[in-house]
Amino acid sequence: MFVQKHTQFVLFIVLLLSITIIGCSSTAGSGHSNDDSDTENMNLEEFGNQENEENENQNDIDTEHRVVSTSVAVAEITDALEIDLIGVPKSYKDLPERYDDATVVGNAKTPDMELLKSMKPTEVLSVTSLEYDLAPYFEDQDMEIHFLNLQSLEGMKKEIDRFAEKYDRETQAEELLATFDTKISEIEKEVAGKESPTVLILLGVPGSYLVATENSYIGNLVEIAGGENIVEGESVEFLASNTEYLQQANPDVILRAAHGMPEEVIEMFDEEFKANDIWKHFNAVQNDRVYDLEELLFPTTGTIRVVESLDVLMNMLYPEN
Repeated sequence: MFVQKHTQFVLFIVLLLSITIIGCSSTAGSGHSNDDSDTENMNLEEFGNQENEENENQNDIDTEHRVVSTSVAVAEITDALEIDLIGVPKSYKDLPERYDDATVVGNAKTPDMELLKSMKPTEVLSVTSLEYDLAPYFEDQDMEIHFLNLQSLEGMKKEIDRFAEKYDRETQAEELLATFDTKISEIEKEVAGKESPTVLILLGVPGSYLVATENSYIGNLVEIAGGENIVEGESVEFLASNTEYLQQANPDVILRAAHGMPEEVIEMFDEEFKANDIWKHFNAVQNDRVYDLEELLFPTTGTIRVVESLDVLMNMLYPEN
């Protein structure tokens, strides 16, 4: 009897321990499963937040302005307006310090198209005088390019207004344009009532030279300064030279603009004026009113140095002042 009771008691204890162990195991297993689930959920949440953050950053990169200028004149304008560039042209001219770290994308007329495309610019800038040469290359690469009209001061002012609106640079643009307008007002008062000097503008490039019409940038400056271009009524910017016709017009002033390689072009002009006897019959030559224009102040396209350019030009056209 005792043995039977003892045996039953032992079996009861074993059963109780088994239930306890199973219960503890289930509880422990259940607790571990919850921890893993929470951790997994936290990891997924963190991953999702990181992915959203990366997407937001990527959107910022896609929408920021990545501007390239293939023209020095344009780069000087963007610098004045405090617009950053990721690419600039190769040039013997000094570029603004703002663009020291920008990528050089090649010459203005022959930029590196493969490099340009790899930079993924939001806008590429050039000038209308190069549109005929460059437009086909950009069309072939399915890349957009904006050609700025810098053939006159008025054209340059419109382009500056465009930059101001697109890149939120109204304040900088207003200050820059105000200096232009102030100078023009001063000149209008200064030349009022004075006889307009007649002017011949020669544009020299290595090996040859052309005659600049009123449609050229320098021709536009001469007009603003009150001068009268002897070649008017043309639809183009430059014409081939006809010295006999030019001599008949007999200008009061001859302006010689050297482009490309200034020192070489000036030597070419000097040689031409010595070797070709017809130049001796020009009033401008006889009266020592032949002036060589500095290329930095008198390029073929508009420049933000226009105020200084007009000051220099006024001294040439009105030396008595």
